[in-house]
Amino acid sequence: MADTLDRLHEKLSALEDEIEAEWERRRDKMAFRLDHNRVVFEAGVRDAHRRARVGLFRFLSYARPMVILTAPVIYSLIVPFVLLDLFVSLYQAICFPIYRIAKVKRADHIVVDRQHLAYLNALQKLNCVYCGYCNGLLSYAYEIAARTEQYWCPIKHAHRVKGPHLRYRDFVEYTDAEGFQAQTMRLRRALREMDE
Repeated sequence: MADTLDRLHEKLSALEDEIEAEWERRRDKMAFRLDHNRVVFEAGVRDAHRRARVGLFRFLSYARPMVILTAPVIYSLIVPFVLLDLFVSLYQAICFPIYRIAKVKRADHIVVDRQHLAYLNALQKLNCVYCGYCNGLLSYAYEIAARTEQYWCPIKHAHRVKGPHLRYRDFVEYTDAEGFQAQTMRLRRALREMDE
């Protein structure tokens, strides 16, 4: 069974590489480039984007009143998100060097760049900054938690896990006591040697 799973994971990894290569080809055809992490648009793109922008008042006139009234609920989540950011960053800064786990690069997960799009009005840009931060933060925290799990308890669950992190596939089978003892140190070494 392990051989079949290994082959399937290899196919999945190859497919993921192929998907990323296709995304890269598509990015090359788009009308922008990154210059030292700064977005630079081709000539005329900004003007075309500005012409496509829906003004703030027109944008709000399309929204249902109940949607507008939920805005304070959505934006109130910034408090727990900032606290999560603070605590997982602090946890990683203190514990990962002690455990000898390679640190997760925050900037690889939290990407805030859609506010440069001229076809978005001010509210849409604010929403994009908020979503980019919150979803990136969850990805950052997810990777920190995944590395922690790989260090302390790299055992697969008895029940199916929906959407497990990529490290999970290397974890020891649920009932494999000998495998757990043998593989834990290997999995810990892998965390030391990795570059994200």
